[in-house]
Amino acid sequence: MAEESHADNVLYLRFRKRVCLEKGEVLTLGRAARLLADPKREKELGRLVIARPKERDGNMILVDVLQIIGLVREYAPGLRIEHFGDPFVLVEVKSRQERLPSWLIVSAVWLLLFIGSGLTIMNFHADVSMPAVHRRLYQLITGKFEPRPLALQIPYSFGIGIGMAIFFNRFFKKTFNEEPSPLEVEMFLYQENVNQYIVTEEYRKLAAREGEPDDGCP
Repeated sequence: MAEESHADNVLYLRFRKRVCLEKGEVLTLGRAARLLADPKREKELGRLVIARPKERDGNMILVDVLQIIGLVREYAPGLRIEHFGDPFVLVEVKSRQERLPSWLIVSAVWLLLFIGSGLTIMNFHADVSMPAVHRRLYQLITGKFEPRPLALQIPYSFGIGIGMAIFFNRFFKKTFNEEPSPLEVEMFLYQENVNQYIVTEEYRKLAAREGEPDDGCP
């Protein structure tokens, strides 16, 4: 009985990496973290409001585990909290009316990228004298000189596109396997660095509001 009552008096929580809210919404503990506690108490704690984003807070808010501990202790004084993972959660506040990108802007960006990538490939081929290489390869294989060896150039052109699709592990919306593409890995690392920067800045602002040095030194 003592073990059961002890287990019922513990809240286990693990923050989510990032939470998105619309303007005007409140952040509850159930949205910010995964909870494990007594079933009845878990539902009540999941509805506990831990933040009410305001206009002056901006679109990124940091919720720290110490804030959660203080609120939970006020709500349930005898509850013990066990925390796992990161000691914070980032909250992104989005507008209810999100503007879709204009088709004109999308077309311009697509055209710019298409021309830029095409020029990059052409300049690379010019630097390494690819036409001369194709002519030499064709002559070595067939024993004949051909100024325009289309039998090599056409498959080579298709091979560039197929190779890029395999390299990026994506053809339109279809993926070839579950491994992330190099682009997805770079985007993930970029997002992680952005999140870390935001967390550092939010902690600095929080320390400034509380009158504490942000580096721990007076």
